Amino acid sequence: MEQLAIHGGPKSVNNTFPWPIFDENEVQAVADIVRSGQWGNPDCTDAVADFEQQFAAYCGSKYAISCVNGSVSLRLALMACGLKPGDEVIVPPYTFIATASVVLEINCVPVFVDIDPQTYNLDPTAIEAAITSRTKAIIPVHFGGLACNMDAILAIARRHNLRVIEDAAHAHGAEYKGKKLGSIGDAGSFSFQSSKNLTSGEGGIVITNDDALYETMNSLRNVGRLPGGQWYDHFNPGCNYRITQLQAVLLSQQLTRLDAQTHTRNENGLYLDSLLADLGGITPLSRGEVDIRHCYHLYIFKYDKTKFGHLSKTEFVAMLSAEGVPCSAGYPHPLYRQPLFQQKNFMCYAIPESVDYTQVYCPEAERACADEAVWIFHQAMLGTRSDMESFAQAIRKIQQSDSNQ
Repeated sequence: MEQLAIHGGPKSVNNTFPWPIFDENEVQAVADIVRSGQWGNPDCTDAVADFEQQFAAYCGSKYAISCVNGSVSLRLALMACGLKPGDEVIVPPYTFIATASVVLEINCVPVFVDIDPQTYNLDPTAIEAAITSRTKAIIPVHFGGLACNMDAILAIARRHNLRVIEDAAHAHGAEYKGKKLGSIGDAGSFSFQSSKNLTSGEGGIVITNDDALYETMNSLRNVGRLPGGQWYDHFNPGCNYRITQLQAVLLSQQLTRLDAQTHTRNENGLYLDSLLADLGGITPLSRGEVDIRHCYHLYIFKYDKTKFGHLSKTEFVAMLSAEGVPCSAGYPHPLYRQPLFQQKNFMCYAIPESVDYTQVYCPEAERACADEAVWIFHQAMLGTRSDMESFAQAIRKIQQSDSNQ
């Protein structure tokens, strides 16, 4: 029996998967901006406007408003949707902190609703029970690049007159029933942070088809200015959230690669699903019943330790990483267990005293964090079919090792 790499044996995976991917086109584009001396972009014109138009067209959306990061893009959307202090926003507990913390930043109340165990996305069947007279918005997170059940979520939103802001930070290029994620709700927020499928190191963008939302978000990210106004005319409580031309030209170049990369990730994900289909103890997340394109910011599978000699998830992930698979155990606990929520360090004046996150418990999110969820990173999903075979072989090797006997 072959020795595990963690114990000194040979790795199953010998390729590396660098990120970001770039060439002289990116270098030249940035160099041209540096030589121009026009690094900033106070009016969001030129390279910034060009990228916004390109990204909006790619997503099939009327407008795109770039900003400094994906957290700010979520906040701009919430503010433009007219949320008031004390309003409630439904969010999943299995997501990055920003999905919920931006709600606090505008003096609103995050309400955690559990995830669907088959997809790790917000469970539509649990949303309605969480809606109150104070609920004003839902933030579905297309986690890992897998589309939420948008038909069900939008139907609930329509019944209760709620705004839907898609958190598509993981979902560049992914689709739901032929529509790009982010373009389906009232607004869609993306991140360009260094780990994302489309990156400029940092940055964000929000897309919308709504004229009024666009005008407000465009003003908020530009210190409250309005088109046609004077430089020192400020009409809204905005701030300087603009990106630079350096970021914009990087993103324009990276965008030319995105569709082909998304196709590769989607095909590799389907192939890896097939390789793992008959492996006991490993269950890839469901892609659902509708037509989707998954961009696999994360390839996620559910791990069952009873089929691996009761190795803990932490031990399994350490072994898989040692075999050369770029992977992680993911979040250690759901968002509501963060000190921010447990200790109510809100610094917000409109959160009712009755809000008590120590009483929140979402069993599916708890199970995903503690025992089940294993992530393979998106750059690995740009590998070859033989790389996918080596990932599957690494898992089989661990299952068959002496450690599990």
